[in-house]
Amino acid sequence: MRVLVIAAHPDDEDTRLITWLTKGHRAEVAYLSLTRGDGGQNLIGNELGEALGVIRTEELLTARRLDGAHQYFTRAYDFGFSKSAAETYTHWPHDSILKDVITIVRAFRPHVIVTVFTGTTRDGHGQHQVSALIGREAYDLAGDSVRFPTKSTQGLPPWTVSKFYRGRTYFGPPFSYSYNSGEYDPLLGLSYAELAVISRSQHRSQGTGALPRKGPSMGYLMREATRVNVGTDSTKETSIFDGIGAALARAGGSSGLARPSDSTVQWVAELKATFNPLRPEYTTSALLCKIANEHTMVGAGDALMLAHGVAVEATVERDFLAIGDTIAVTIAVYNRGSAVLLRSRDTPNTTSREDAYLPIRRDGFMRVDTILPGGVLRDTLRIIGNRPSQPWWLASPRVGDLFGLPVSEDAADELDVRTYVAEFLTVDGCMGIVYSPIAHRYADPVKGAIVHPLAVAPAITLTLDTHVEYVPARGALDRTMHVRLRSASTAARSVRVSLKAPKGLTADSASRTVQLAALGMATVDFRVRGSLPVGTYTLSAVAASNGQTVTTGYQLIDYDHIRPQTLYRDATVTLQAVDVTIPPGANIAYIPGVGDNSAPALQQLGIPVTILDPATLASADLAPYTAIVVGSRAYEAHPELVANNARLLEWVKRGGTMVVQYGQFEMTQPGIMPYPITLTRPAARVTEENAEVTVLAPKDPLLNAPNRIGPADWKGWQQDFGLYMPSTFDSAYTPLVSLHDTGEPANSGGLLVAPYGRGTYVYATLAFFRQLPAGVPGAARLFVNLLGARQADAPKITP
Repeated sequence: MRVLVIAAHPDDEDTRLITWLTKGHRAEVAYLSLTRGDGGQNLIGNELGEALGVIRTEELLTARRLDGAHQYFTRAYDFGFSKSAAETYTHWPHDSILKDVITIVRAFRPHVIVTVFTGTTRDGHGQHQVSALIGREAYDLAGDSVRFPTKSTQGLPPWTVSKFYRGRTYFGPPFSYSYNSGEYDPLLGLSYAELAVISRSQHRSQGTGALPRKGPSMGYLMREATRVNVGTDSTKETSIFDGIGAALARAGGSSGLARPSDSTVQWVAELKATFNPLRPEYTTSALLCKIANEHTMVGAGDALMLAHGVAVEATVERDFLAIGDTIAVTIAVYNRGSAVLLRSRDTPNTTSREDAYLPIRRDGFMRVDTILPGGVLRDTLRIIGNRPSQPWWLASPRVGDLFGLPVSEDAADELDVRTYVAEFLTVDGCMGIVYSPIAHRYADPVKGAIVHPLAVAPAITLTLDTHVEYVPARGALDRTMHVRLRSASTAARSVRVSLKAPKGLTADSASRTVQLAALGMATVDFRVRGSLPVGTYTLSAVAASNGQTVTTGYQLIDYDHIRPQTLYRDATVTLQAVDVTIPPGANIAYIPGVGDNSAPALQQLGIPVTILDPATLASADLAPYTAIVVGSRAYEAHPELVANNARLLEWVKRGGTMVVQYGQFEMTQPGIMPYPITLTRPAARVTEENAEVTVLAPKDPLLNAPNRIGPADWKGWQQDFGLYMPSTFDSAYTPLVSLHDTGEPANSGGLLVAPYGRGTYVYATLAFFRQLPAGVPGAARLFVNLLGARQADAPKITP
């Protein structure tokens, strides 16, 4: 049986249900996440937006490798938090997302669909609501060949789903089916719930790590629709598959259900009855062979090879291959079972449907070899770099909030066809397939085995350090731009690098030439000077080598728990010239928060900034600083900050200025803020980027000096405007602004200021963590004012 679980984001999936089904009931399960989580935040690094989406995609794939389910996505880009389905549909065209989901349903052909969310306001996030609403529509319409003809879903024929359930019923009753994922599996040595926690803990960028616990772990589902066992009380079901087997055995009739042959049903039953986990090859070979060859059952060939202990490794000597270059791949085929294997490899020099995604070309040949039990066969294959390796959905520009490439079965299932080599093996006359990524494998003395899939890249690439930078308008700019060069070529190259600066700026040389070693890296520095009026400008870098001009490079995303990925972008930086005045004598200490890129933006404005490690707060000399800034969610991320917060508040009391950016419910704990606040559940937030801002204290110095904040400064804010905004706050705080989304009450907790002793405490739930790295002019001018709140006559703290 096949089950499709649908939700909105990575980490929304119900891993307890998925693991209980895959491991406990041997069901074939897939999780469909409408988005890749691009609009979330990042607890492990400073990547946001599409780069974060890549991380969260890989985290999902890592989780699926543990719990055994497939993974699908639609084209939907996570544009950030939304409060309703209606708002979400203003970003995602309804028909486009529905067609994507129906395409995936027709590709996976589930018998049961389960939506994690309910499709009501209880789900909170508007994207959650849409995932549940679209899921039900897909159940209703995936078998409709009139509204969705085969040609509209990439040639996939209609598929009628038998049953539809809602999950997340722990929000409240009713529910019709309960299951215990805490059941112990002696083959796993774990309960399904324990493995589910391990799977879910792979979402490290979202802080979902948890302790696997033994004992009962109940889950609940609510049956909402069925095309089988229609007259059965849903609360009397003994399985979510009740009625499906009988319907399949009945030749389909008017139900429209696909019907397997009687022989397949018999073979599957025989497999279950005779399977021996200690000697799987004795009980599975012939049956899996019949199923695979006669009915092309998904996974049968893979299962056959797994049962026989077959493994393939394809190894290269480095991580990168230049386009047009060749590299030797060492192939090792291991027979760890007890049967004699015959291996045939056929890689014809032709283009297949999958080859459209492949960054390599392979020379074709066919040969047959014998591999005895316990034996290994080694061979060498040469491949040619063909096209850059990159996430397929980023290979073309996004159209609005939809990724530009259409969903395909291979792409939606995230098959890593970038660098796979296929080995075809014959076991007792039966065909099976084993795939292996072409990878660089090496040992790290500390981490142990490191496996990096081979990536294909242009021979020469170049990047600039940043995407966006502030420039003080009309001021004298003197800044060094670092151009990073990488070579994927095995030959040394002479590379000429030049910088194209906007009018008003000049580089210290027209071009520079560098000798780039084979597979080497180099940095070319240009000193850029001049002045720019208020406005937006572009500075770009260009490299020339061996008659080729290069204007792009890649960002390498590499964390221990996921596969490395390369994200390509133009070697350009947007310069945002801002009319800003810096408080005299400003000297800032910055304690980074979660996904925090704000400190460099402040430095670009000309403010001296020192990064303070929370681990050093107990002894750090705070006397030199005129203000201390705490990044967003820093109290959640750094226990040392919580432990030493009293020292920071004492520093404020003696005359300092402390600017604290938003946190979540940890901010309501005693001792974190000088005066209490409260937060509602769900917390108040403003998500409309064009939300109207009402100034409550127009004469307050923070809105007037050194920069006078006016209506234009509230324009152009991106994604979040304010989040986790206090619903109530102590009277010691003065609210400076009020804002709200359409149809909602105003919230005045976006910017609070309070005297504390001789100093000033500022709490800002406005989303500066997104605005400053994005170069929003008004956000820079306002934040600079907050840094200047320190009283002029306040004495510095003595060490």
